[in-house]
Amino acid sequence: MALITAEKLKSRIADCIIWTMLLAFTLSCLIPLVNLLAISFSDNAAASANLVSIFPVNFTFSSYEKLLSDTQFWRSFMISVERVFLGIIVNMSLMILTAYPLSKSSKVFHGQKIYMNLVIFAMLFSGGLIPTFMVVKELHLLDSIWSLILPGAVPIGNVILLMNAFRAVPKPLEEAATIDGASQWTILLRIYIPVVMPTLATVMLFTIVGHWNDYFGALVYINQAANYPLQTYIQQLSVEVQNVTDPAKLMELAKISDKTLNAAKIVVSTLPLLIIYPFMQKYFVSGIVVGSVKE
Repeated sequence: MALITAEKLKSRIADCIIWTMLLAFTLSCLIPLVNLLAISFSDNAAASANLVSIFPVNFTFSSYEKLLSDTQFWRSFMISVERVFLGIIVNMSLMILTAYPLSKSSKVFHGQKIYMNLVIFAMLFSGGLIPTFMVVKELHLLDSIWSLILPGAVPIGNVILLMNAFRAVPKPLEEAATIDGASQWTILLRIYIPVVMPTLATVMLFTIVGHWNDYFGALVYINQAANYPLQTYIQQLSVEVQNVTDPAKLMELAKISDKTLNAAKIVVSTLPLLIIYPFMQKYFVSGIVVGSVKE
């Protein structure tokens, strides 16, 4: 009895240590975000003097008013939404159509090893920024939404995740469907895709985050600032105080600094991902595990 009590005590102590470590790790992740949110709602003087901790000082919406009052912000926001929507369709379609045949053995898909080597080569080596720019330019895609989508239309890492997930699907399912006369399209759409849905959701999350957070692509391929997506617009945004003579405008800008405005930029740009992630989080771990194991 005493031995059982000692084991329970050790187990509870271990649980307390684990939960304490997890709580400390969680706080270490949350406190910087809370501090960022507090800075975005603080005025220029308090933020510049580093007086803001986890609560705003001299609460103000000035940074958000500056950020949201510009019509270009909303235009860039909708461009990013369009990019994510089109990117999901293009990326997911091409990744599935690439991963499915590569998941077959060389007996079923002749030349599978050759194509797989080409895929691995493309993952390790790329043409570089300048050749890619020249290709995009020759295809007349500059200043279009497609210049932000097509150069990265087939992420090889995600293809490998999907390929391994397809390989993990039980073979008797495909054999039974083949006996019933199902085509490869039917097998893919009715059997494989529903079974690997956790991995598909995980890869879709990667795709959404990649398209939403990317700002460098627009700096390379988009010449007109009016066509910038949200992240590029935010990266280029700065507080303009030169040649301002209106006293009311000067008082408004006096409440804003690069520090508070940058904090507001980060908060606004991460908000959509924070809304989407909880709905897809349940697929994340299982999707990664299924797609990373090769049988």
